[in-house]
Amino acid sequence: MKTNALIIFTRNPQLGKVKTRLAKTIGDEKALKVYTDLLAHTMNVTKRLTCDKFVFYDERIVNNDGWADNLFFKRKQSGVDLGARMQHAFEQLFEVGYQKCIIIGSDLFDLTAHHVQEAFQKLDNADVVLGPAEDGGYYLLGLKKVIPSVFINKHWGTSSVLTETQRDLENHQVECIETLNDIDTFEDLEKSKYYQKRQQLNGKV
Repeated sequence: MKTNALIIFTRNPQLGKVKTRLAKTIGDEKALKVYTDLLAHTMNVTKRLTCDKFVFYDERIVNNDGWADNLFFKRKQSGVDLGARMQHAFEQLFEVGYQKCIIIGSDLFDLTAHHVQEAFQKLDNADVVLGPAEDGGYYLLGLKKVIPSVFINKHWGTSSVLTETQRDLENHQVECIETLNDIDTFEDLEKSKYYQKRQQLNGKV
């Protein structure tokens, strides 16, 4: 029986189309480098997890890339906004029999395998698990069934998303895991372990 599934939302790494807010400070080429490093980190963190893993690309499915075809199932996002795309991804996996599904993005150098494992464990006794982000959003959402209100009427990409989501979940048992820093701006980057490591190595991003 299918039990746990991890959904990983990614953007196809293209110059000028990823980390656009970060690029305003460091330029498109460096922003693309940061994003490809973020993807590599997310791959390394998730590849050994014992759940089934699904990479959902934003534009097109790519074979023979860093997401090994023998470790990750590959699908394409669909929907008019982020909420619709996330809901559709959850629906696909619940429909084929998964009992617990977690979605993450690919914006966190601070993410570890333990965060995902802890979220799956908390879903044993909770309806929903959230991984809050320092910017007021969330980097992880875990569900045992689709809760439609979670995916609508949100100001995606703003500091109100977590509060709006928690308001919609007042009648559900919700657990949270550690708050982490996801990287959208240069200020986010400066606070990340990645930036600190790069500064120690060569003083550059």
